[in-house]
Amino acid sequence: MRNHIFTSESVSEGHPDKVADQISDAVLDACLEQDPESRVACETMVTTDLVVLAGEVSTEATVDFEQVVRDQIADIGYTVPDMGFCAENVEVIVRLDAQSPDIALGVDEGSGRFEEQGAGDQGMMFGYACNETQEMMPASIYYSHRILESMARARRIFHTPFLPDSKSQVTVAYSNGQLARIPTVVVSTQHRARATQEYIEEAVREYGLSVLPEELTGRNFQLTKVLVNPTGRFVHGGPAADCGLTGRKIIVDTYGGHGRHGGGAFSGKDPSKVDRSAAYFCRYVAKNIVAAQLAERCEVQVAYAIGVAAPVSIYVNTFGTTAEDIDERTLESAVKEVFDFRPALMIECLNLKRPIYTATAKYGHFGRTGALGEFPWENTDRVHDLLGFF
Repeated sequence: MRNHIFTSESVSEGHPDKVADQISDAVLDACLEQDPESRVACETMVTTDLVVLAGEVSTEATVDFEQVVRDQIADIGYTVPDMGFCAENVEVIVRLDAQSPDIALGVDEGSGRFEEQGAGDQGMMFGYACNETQEMMPASIYYSHRILESMARARRIFHTPFLPDSKSQVTVAYSNGQLARIPTVVVSTQHRARATQEYIEEAVREYGLSVLPEELTGRNFQLTKVLVNPTGRFVHGGPAADCGLTGRKIIVDTYGGHGRHGGGAFSGKDPSKVDRSAAYFCRYVAKNIVAAQLAERCEVQVAYAIGVAAPVSIYVNTFGTTAEDIDERTLESAVKEVFDFRPALMIECLNLKRPIYTATAKYGHFGRTGALGEFPWENTDRVHDLLGFF
């Protein structure tokens, strides 16, 4: 449809599910920091005064998992004892076992030849990019993330009344296929009990909605309906109000509902798991295609069989937006020529055996570079190689 609206949501680093994601990735990073060959599949549950770690970890690293959990909770901002979830007081239960030898066998098969390392599981993964924003992300999810990221920064720097748990939702209207305006924004943020609704709304507009471009909202949001804490109060939040689990925010993590999703979560998984590494690589491929102006929108799908290095399929979909005189199947051939989707080579290409993952577990895995520019799947360094194919 050329004229339509589309809505995406984001959740903050203090949302219970995101707390779980960040803890799982903090465990992964702690292992990779000492042992880059660590195999990690860490699941986290958080609830009132309790964190449970479960899953499989095979590593030469020596890690104090309980301290990793407490440090991550403190970094998020849960440091007040009477909130029902506090870094100092929370109970931590660790139930981590070694990786299944059957899975290890499939991944390690052919390890005498580096490039023949098998995929860690079967499944399909997707990557997506479009030219709606400079970061080549859909506008609805991109701005949803930026609102909450800006509010979290204000909470830390300006001591605003915001508490860590919050959600945002941005609706974008398209006219003739192009971004036209943002008709509605919804923000629900946990806050200190003494703060009034009027004060919270003023703070959200100042510290959160200020990231939205005026050309899409109008001066003083004359084009945009703004809803802040629609129930009128949000004091009790975080894991004390709602149980959180790793891997429950996969659409927030990716493209906000644009494109498709293979179903596999990212957080807590080392890069031998193609759920993660192949999804990152597909984003890398799709972004380079859009950066090369070979298409306005691009989705890349890859699929694997467990223990087998070569993918069983690769598919490129540009939704009819390829550049003139370029068809999708020729573009797909270029992708297969330029990019190697075998797991070991994807990991090597993106340098994924590093402790870079905790930062991915908040405000989206795509469309930003990370605090230290450490998200290599956002690079557009293969544009020349793609263009050279045509």
